[in-house]
Amino acid sequence: MKTPSPLHFLESPRRDPEVLPIPIRVRNWDEIYGDYDQSGAADQSARCINCGNPYCEWECPVHNFIPDWLRLIRQGRLFEAAELSHQTNSLPEVCGRICPQDRLCEGACTLNDGLGAVTIGSIEKYITDEAVRQGWRPDLSHVRPTGKKVAIIGAGPAGLGAADILVRNGVEAHVFDKYPRIGGLLTYGIPPFKLDKQVVETRRELMQGMGVNFHLGVEIGRDRQLADLEREFDAVFLGMGTYRYVEGGLPGEDSPGVIKALPYLIGNVNRVLGENMGGFEPVDLEGKHVVVLGGGDTAMDCVRTAIRLGAASVKCAYRRDEENMPGSRREVKNAREEGVEFLFNRQPVEIVGTEAAEGVRLVETRLGEADERGRRRPEPVPGSEELVAADVVVIAFGFRPDPPDWLLAAGIQTHDDGRLRVGEAEQLPYQTTNPRIFAGGDMVRGADLVVTAVFEGREAAKDILKSIGVGEQGRLQVA
Repeated sequence: MKTPSPLHFLESPRRDPEVLPIPIRVRNWDEIYGDYDQSGAADQSARCINCGNPYCEWECPVHNFIPDWLRLIRQGRLFEAAELSHQTNSLPEVCGRICPQDRLCEGACTLNDGLGAVTIGSIEKYITDEAVRQGWRPDLSHVRPTGKKVAIIGAGPAGLGAADILVRNGVEAHVFDKYPRIGGLLTYGIPPFKLDKQVVETRRELMQGMGVNFHLGVEIGRDRQLADLEREFDAVFLGMGTYRYVEGGLPGEDSPGVIKALPYLIGNVNRVLGENMGGFEPVDLEGKHVVVLGGGDTAMDCVRTAIRLGAASVKCAYRRDEENMPGSRREVKNAREEGVEFLFNRQPVEIVGTEAAEGVRLVETRLGEADERGRRRPEPVPGSEELVAADVVVIAFGFRPDPPDWLLAAGIQTHDDGRLRVGEAEQLPYQTTNPRIFAGGDMVRGADLVVTAVFEGREAAKDILKSIGVGEQGRLQVA
């Protein structure tokens, strides 16, 4: 591509990759967003105006070198862009697909003020997808083995981020996970129309090529004991995520026809993959009237899955207004396009029905004073109750840590809500109260974004390197 004009951002408007037409996408499980070709990626990358203070980079939880890899793509230097992208992010092709860019990097883009933000997420996805297709693999030729080895419990984003940093610094990484595939909720919680599972499998192949050892279908506390790992390895990292769903305490919540978000989503992924994991059976929603309670990305996954399962109607009830929804605006837009009806400022008070769920009683809310996190509290409006009919009610209020007994027995202390305590007194930031065990991701901060879990896994691995006396082995420099 020739050197673009300084005004390219005006001459070439923002162009997102093509999106599958709605009648097609709601009838299958394919990812709905297409891909750039080389010229499209270069054209959109050239829209970056190279801000002196790149807000996109600061707003990104892993602080990606966004302007730099945009420049490399504009110059046709794909493999260098892939190497640079991986210096800050262990799962760039995943984050390019599922990060809420509208609230992070693209939301902070200088061009977002009326001109259309640079399509950072789609270009990030393109870099790794296309580089791998053309034969790129992570370059570890400079890495010197240290003779150290670390056990990682959990093959989700935090665990993968930790393993990436460790093997890049000559430490043998062994990742244990009770599920048959890597990824954690990337594989079993996020629907395939947002993240094709082959993307995660490709990442597994890349990491195995880097030297990461995966021990899948191995449950700690059942198949292996933590004490054994402490004896065999120089350190242990915990990245098991959050799997205990938040209950609303609603009357009727235990009625037949009321289902929890995570078992519902996992059961459906098993259906799509043709696998059978005990305890996660697919749910039949054909012709059913479905109400999903919640307003985060998990709720959006639930409503969009229900549409594809043939539900007769799908409603989403959320206790605040649309502006204050915690989920991605893009996901709300996609859900609305696919036929989901949103009931904003509605708080559930009861699930009604004699022998099974027949509906949800909701009360209208208005936003009052801010809570301790700065979010305005929803307050019920007296006399505003209404009954919304439903055959199936999905509870999607979020997830909390659920530390197993074997972890607590190892001297690892938790906060009252189950989050692991790290970085106390003179400890390293991601060191637990057991000095040989480290932790990061949702187990530490509570349910959050994939990209923050990746960041914490990587940072925890750097703490591990310090604790076992291994120095970082340098980074690629790109001109």
